[in-house]
Amino acid sequence: MAIAAFSLSAAAQQIQACSADDVIHRTSSKDTLYIINFWATWCVPCVQELPEFNKLQKRYEGQAVKVLLVSLDFKEDYPYKLGTFLQRKNILPEVVWLSDTNPNDFIPKIDNSWGGSIPATVIVHPGKQFKKFIEGQVTEKEISKIANQLME
Repeated sequence: MAIAAFSLSAAAQQIQACSADDVIHRTSSKDTLYIINFWATWCVPCVQELPEFNKLQKRYEGQAVKVLLVSLDFKEDYPYKLGTFLQRKNILPEVVWLSDTNPNDFIPKIDNSWGGSIPATVIVHPGKQFKKFIEGQVTEKEISKIANQLME
């Protein structure tokens, strides 16, 4: 029964196109901790770590924590292929598609230390003036350790 509910939530998810500026604006509330992952369906390490974000979504449900997955899939894969992928994988966190096409413009807006590879994760708590950027795969345990310290 629970599996069916997760499938329905993934299927019903509307995938909004967002610019980097939109992503930054959506993750700026001072009373919320944001876990933002940049990924793509064609990136094997990205797909391998997606279950970690499902775990984070479940762990922090009902708390002032927002998990946001930002897809860097190609324009021709948005929204149909991306939506089908999310449904098949039962992805729980909200997913948006990054509509910016010039990495030289959007990468520095996200983090100056970002070399451009994915997966990449940003943990942001605007109210505590905290930002941590991690390039490469992450685990639920690694992110939870940081998140729990910020929520104390």
